[in-house]
Amino acid sequence: MGAGAIGSVVGGFLKKSGQDVTLLGRPAHIEAIRRDGLRISGIWGEHCIRDIPVASRTEELKPPYEIVLLTVKAYDTESAASQAEPLMATDSLMVSFQNGLGNMESIAKVAGAMRTGGARVIFGAELEDYGSVKVTVYAEPVMIAPFKRPPQPSVKEKIERLVQALNGAGVPSAYTDDVTPFLWAKVFYNAPLNPLSALLRSSYGELADNPFTKQLMDKIICEAFEVGQKKGVALLWKSCEEFLEVFYRKLIPPTSAHYASMLRDIERGKKTEIDAINGMVCRYAGELGIKTPINESLVTLIKFLESRKKPLR
Repeated sequence: MGAGAIGSVVGGFLKKSGQDVTLLGRPAHIEAIRRDGLRISGIWGEHCIRDIPVASRTEELKPPYEIVLLTVKAYDTESAASQAEPLMATDSLMVSFQNGLGNMESIAKVAGAMRTGGARVIFGAELEDYGSVKVTVYAEPVMIAPFKRPPQPSVKEKIERLVQALNGAGVPSAYTDDVTPFLWAKVFYNAPLNPLSALLRSSYGELADNPFTKQLMDKIICEAFEVGQKKGVALLWKSCEEFLEVFYRKLIPPTSAHYASMLRDIERGKKTEIDAINGMVCRYAGELGIKTPINESLVTLIKFLESRKKPLR
């Protein structure tokens, strides 16, 4: 549900591998897929997948569905989940394949905790044209977990079968009991890069190579890291400095030429996911009594660009 770039890649590869998949997305994209097939290009090869069941309205669908993969923008989570919940059976699962923090909590409000899962997706894709998506970058496998811990055996089994299906489709994936540390790890990556790339119209490599923006990114990440620690998240690194070493040596190099999707949203005059990334860091910080002035400033600056309601030129 929300078959844009990421949703189309995941759904397309699942369909190509023989899974029963339906894509629900925006009319122009869906109509192009219906007419010409779904074209996937980029680092995972060239593909054209035809005869994929598609729809642009929930009324066109034939429920129930065993698993709903939610791939909408984070600000649409609760609305999309409310539309998708009637498509589920009592033992179905809705899994967030989204950016940011708080998406699983929003889904659980609608579908119930036992029918909610979450995934950390850290490969990149972009919509090149209606019906055509490109896989631009890959970092690590998709990590998928149940929201409710410990999970019921049936929920764990369903997620494990989803992981098996994704691996069989060529989308590297793994099961984890707790996806929260992985979601925070992605926030540490996105919190500096997305807004600064959007504000400065710079690639990730340019931001990392410049001493002024590098110093700023260090502070953004360390603010977020302190919030995660104080919140009691089982973070994957013992210190911010330990993560920064990984960030600059391992994570930035393969994505150095990449520009943030937040920049593309601003260029098109669209709303961004700043609230689910830096905004959630600030929200949790407020609840914990922690100051996060740089993340707050980034939220304010991106909100300014959003409020202009016109493409950035």
